[in-house]
Amino acid sequence: MIRVLLADDETMIRAGVRAILATDPGIEVVAEAGDGREAVELAREHRPDVVLLDVRMPRLDGLAAAEELRGAVPGAAVVVLTTFSEDAYIARALGSGVGGFLLKSGDPRELVAGVKAVAAGGAALSPSVARRVIDTLGGERFTRAAEARTRLEPLTGREREVVALLGAGLSNQEIADRMHIAEGTVKAHVSAVLSRLDLRNRVQLAVLAHEAGLVAHD
Repeated sequence: MIRVLLADDETMIRAGVRAILATDPGIEVVAEAGDGREAVELAREHRPDVVLLDVRMPRLDGLAAAEELRGAVPGAAVVVLTTFSEDAYIARALGSGVGGFLLKSGDPRELVAGVKAVAAGGAALSPSVARRVIDTLGGERFTRAAEARTRLEPLTGREREVVALLGAGLSNQEIADRMHIAEGTVKAHVSAVLSRLDLRNRVQLAVLAHEAGLVAHD
Protein backbone atom coordinates (compact mmCIF):
# COMPACT_ATOMS: atom_id res chain seq x y z
CA MET A 1 0.00 0.00 0.00
CA ILE A 2 1.34 3.43 -1.03
CA ARG A 3 0.54 5.98 1.67
CA VAL A 4 -0.06 9.49 0.30
CA LEU A 5 -0.34 12.89 1.96
CA LEU A 6 -2.24 15.43 -0.13
CA ALA A 7 -1.72 19.18 0.34
CA ASP A 8 -3.79 21.80 -1.49
CA ASP A 9 -5.58 24.89 -0.20
CA GLU A 10 -8.63 24.20 -2.38
CA THR A 11 -11.03 21.70 -0.83
CA MET A 12 -12.56 20.74 -4.17
CA ILE A 13 -9.16 20.02 -5.68
CA ARG A 14 -8.25 17.80 -2.72
CA ALA A 15 -11.53 15.95 -3.09
CA GLY A 16 -10.93 15.40 -6.79
CA VAL A 17 -7.38 14.17 -6.33
CA ARG A 18 -8.44 11.89 -3.49
CA ALA A 19 -11.19 10.41 -5.68
CA ILE A 20 -8.73 9.76 -8.51
CA LEU A 21 -6.23 8.07 -6.21
CA ALA A 22 -9.02 6.00 -4.64
CA THR A 23 -9.54 4.25 -7.97
CA ASP A 24 -6.34 2.32 -7.32
CA PRO A 25 -6.58 -0.18 -4.44
CA GLY A 26 -2.83 0.08 -3.86
CA ILE A 27 -2.95 3.78 -2.93
CA GLU A 28 -4.27 5.26 0.31
CA VAL A 29 -4.56 8.97 1.19
CA VAL A 30 -3.61 9.01 4.88
CA ALA A 31 -3.87 12.77 5.48
CA GLU A 32 -4.86 16.06 3.86
CA ALA A 33 -3.42 19.52 4.46
CA GLY A 34 -4.73 22.94 3.50
CA ASP A 35 -1.33 24.66 3.45
CA GLY A 36 2.38 23.94 3.33
CA ARG A 37 3.01 24.29 7.03
CA GLU A 38 0.28 21.81 7.89
CA ALA A 39 1.66 19.47 5.24
CA VAL A 40 5.06 19.36 6.93
CA GLU A 41 3.48 18.79 10.35
CA LEU A 42 1.21 16.00 9.09
CA ALA A 43 4.09 14.39 7.20
CA ARG A 44 6.09 14.18 10.43
CA GLU A 45 3.08 12.54 12.08
CA HIS A 46 1.98 10.10 9.36
CA ARG A 47 5.30 9.37 7.59
CA PRO A 48 3.74 8.98 4.12
CA ASP A 49 5.49 7.38 1.16
CA VAL A 50 4.50 10.21 -1.18
CA VAL A 51 3.57 13.84 -0.56
CA LEU A 52 1.58 15.68 -3.26
CA LEU A 53 2.03 19.44 -2.90
CA ASP A 54 0.25 22.28 -4.59
CA VAL A 55 2.55 25.22 -5.36
CA ARG A 56 0.50 28.21 -4.26
CA MET A 57 -0.61 27.67 -0.66
CA PRO A 58 -0.88 29.95 2.39
CA ARG A 59 1.63 30.05 5.27
CA LEU A 60 4.19 27.98 3.33
CA ASP A 61 4.15 27.40 -0.44
CA GLY A 62 4.67 23.99 -1.97
CA LEU A 63 8.30 24.44 -2.98
CA ALA A 64 9.31 25.77 0.43
CA ALA A 65 7.42 22.90 2.06
CA ALA A 66 9.24 20.45 -0.22
CA GLU A 67 12.58 21.74 1.01
CA GLU A 68 11.53 21.31 4.65
CA LEU A 69 10.18 17.83 3.96
CA ARG A 70 13.54 16.65 2.64
CA GLY A 71 14.95 17.15 6.12
CA ALA A 72 11.87 16.36 8.19
CA VAL A 73 10.75 13.20 6.37
CA PRO A 74 13.63 12.14 4.11
CA GLY A 75 11.94 8.85 3.24
CA ALA A 76 8.98 10.57 1.59
CA ALA A 77 8.97 11.25 -2.15
CA VAL A 78 7.72 14.76 -2.87
CA VAL A 79 5.75 15.60 -6.00
CA VAL A 80 4.64 19.10 -6.94
CA LEU A 81 1.13 19.28 -8.37
CA THR A 82 0.78 22.39 -10.51
CA THR A 83 -1.56 24.10 -12.96
CA PHE A 84 1.52 24.66 -15.18
CA SER A 85 0.53 28.31 -15.60
CA GLU A 86 3.77 29.61 -14.08
CA ASP A 87 6.95 28.55 -15.88
CA ALA A 88 9.12 29.78 -13.03
CA TYR A 89 7.45 27.35 -10.64
CA ILE A 90 8.25 24.42 -12.91
CA ALA A 91 11.85 25.52 -13.20
CA ARG A 92 12.15 25.90 -9.42
CA ALA A 93 10.55 22.50 -8.89
CA LEU A 94 13.07 20.82 -11.16
CA GLY A 95 15.94 22.53 -9.42
CA SER A 96 14.76 21.98 -5.86
CA GLY A 97 15.27 18.23 -5.77
CA VAL A 98 11.61 17.15 -5.69
CA GLY A 99 10.71 13.70 -6.94
CA GLY A 100 8.64 15.02 -9.81
CA PHE A 101 5.80 17.24 -10.92
CA LEU A 102 2.36 16.59 -12.35
CA LEU A 103 -0.27 18.74 -14.01
CA LYS A 104 -3.70 19.26 -12.47
CA SER A 105 -5.02 19.47 -16.02
CA GLY A 106 -3.42 16.17 -17.02
CA ASP A 107 -4.95 12.76 -17.53
CA PRO A 108 -6.04 11.23 -14.18
CA ARG A 109 -4.09 8.12 -15.14
CA GLU A 110 -0.91 10.20 -15.12
CA LEU A 111 -1.56 11.12 -11.49
CA VAL A 112 -1.93 7.50 -10.42
CA ALA A 113 1.06 6.42 -12.50
CA GLY A 114 3.13 9.30 -11.14
CA VAL A 115 2.43 8.40 -7.53
CA LYS A 116 3.36 4.78 -8.21
CA ALA A 117 6.52 5.82 -10.04
CA VAL A 118 7.95 8.00 -7.28
CA ALA A 119 6.95 5.48 -4.62
CA ALA A 120 9.00 2.89 -6.53
CA GLY A 121 12.00 5.18 -6.71
CA GLY A 122 11.24 6.57 -10.15
CA ALA A 123 10.38 10.05 -11.41
CA ALA A 124 6.84 11.39 -11.83
CA LEU A 125 7.48 12.61 -15.33
CA SER A 126 5.28 11.27 -18.10
CA PRO A 127 6.37 11.77 -21.72
CA SER A 128 3.49 14.18 -22.38
CA VAL A 129 4.32 16.31 -19.34
CA ALA A 130 8.03 16.30 -20.11
CA ARG A 131 7.35 17.43 -23.67
CA ARG A 132 5.27 20.39 -22.47
CA VAL A 133 7.90 21.36 -19.93
CA ILE A 134 10.65 21.34 -22.52
CA ASP A 135 8.52 23.22 -25.06
CA THR A 136 7.60 25.90 -22.53
CA LEU A 137 10.85 26.33 -20.65
CA GLY A 138 13.24 25.65 -23.49
CA GLY A 139 13.01 28.81 -25.55
CA GLU A 140 16.06 27.74 -27.53
CA ARG A 141 15.11 24.12 -27.94
CA PHE A 142 17.61 23.23 -30.62
CA THR A 143 20.45 24.64 -28.55
CA ARG A 144 19.21 22.81 -25.48
CA ALA A 145 18.95 19.56 -27.44
CA ALA A 146 22.50 19.88 -28.72
CA GLU A 147 23.79 20.67 -25.24
CA ALA A 148 21.89 17.70 -23.80
CA ARG A 149 23.33 15.32 -26.40
CA THR A 150 26.82 16.63 -25.67
CA ARG A 151 26.37 16.03 -21.94
CA LEU A 152 25.29 12.45 -22.56
CA GLU A 153 28.11 11.60 -24.97
CA PRO A 154 30.44 10.15 -22.27
CA LEU A 155 27.84 7.56 -21.25
CA THR A 156 28.17 3.93 -22.28
CA GLY A 157 25.56 2.30 -24.46
CA ARG A 158 24.11 0.47 -21.45
CA GLU A 159 23.93 3.68 -19.43
CA ARG A 160 22.19 5.50 -22.28
CA GLU A 161 19.62 2.69 -22.46
CA VAL A 162 18.96 3.01 -18.73
CA VAL A 163 18.61 6.80 -19.04
CA ALA A 164 16.19 6.45 -21.96
CA LEU A 165 13.94 4.05 -20.02
CA LEU A 166 14.15 6.25 -16.93
CA GLY A 167 13.08 9.20 -19.07
CA ALA A 168 10.09 7.20 -20.26
CA GLY A 169 8.94 6.96 -16.64
CA LEU A 170 9.95 3.40 -15.80
CA SER A 171 10.91 2.46 -12.24
CA ASN A 172 14.17 0.71 -11.38
CA GLN A 173 12.45 -2.68 -11.33
CA GLU A 174 10.72 -2.06 -14.66
CA ILE A 175 14.02 -1.02 -16.24
CA ALA A 176 15.67 -4.13 -14.82
CA ASP A 177 12.92 -6.34 -16.24
CA ARG A 178 13.12 -4.66 -19.65
CA MET A 179 16.91 -4.97 -19.84
CA HIS A 180 17.10 -8.40 -18.16
CA ILE A 181 19.50 -7.21 -15.46
CA ALA A 182 19.32 -6.97 -11.67
CA GLU A 183 17.54 -4.02 -10.05
CA GLY A 184 20.71 -3.31 -8.08
CA THR A 185 22.61 -2.94 -11.36
CA VAL A 186 20.07 -0.37 -12.54
CA LYS A 187 20.46 1.59 -9.30
CA ALA A 188 24.23 1.52 -9.71
CA HIS A 189 23.98 2.81 -13.28
CA VAL A 190 21.61 5.61 -12.27
CA SER A 191 23.80 6.68 -9.33
CA ALA A 192 26.90 6.67 -11.52
CA VAL A 193 25.23 8.74 -14.22
CA LEU A 194 23.83 11.27 -11.75
CA SER A 195 27.27 11.70 -10.23
CA ARG A 196 29.07 11.96 -13.58
CA LEU A 197 26.60 14.50 -14.98
CA ASP A 198 26.38 16.43 -11.70
CA LEU A 199 22.59 16.09 -11.47
CA ARG A 200 20.56 16.14 -8.27
CA ASN A 201 17.94 13.55 -9.00
CA ARG A 202 16.12 11.34 -11.49
CA VAL A 203 13.75 14.12 -12.55
CA GLN A 204 16.60 16.25 -13.87
CA LEU A 205 18.05 13.19 -15.60
CA ALA A 206 14.67 12.39 -17.15
CA VAL A 207 14.34 15.93 -18.52
CA LEU A 208 17.86 15.68 -19.95
CA ALA A 209 16.91 12.40 -21.63
CA HIS A 210 13.92 14.09 -23.28
CA GLU A 211 15.93 17.10 -24.36
CA ALA A 212 18.56 14.84 -25.92
CA GLY A 213 15.92 12.93 -27.85
CA LEU A 214 16.45 9.60 -26.09
CA VAL A 215 12.74 9.23 -25.33
CA ALA A 216 10.33 8.57 -28.18
CA HIS A 217 7.26 10.81 -28.27
CA ASP A 218 4.05 9.42 -29.68
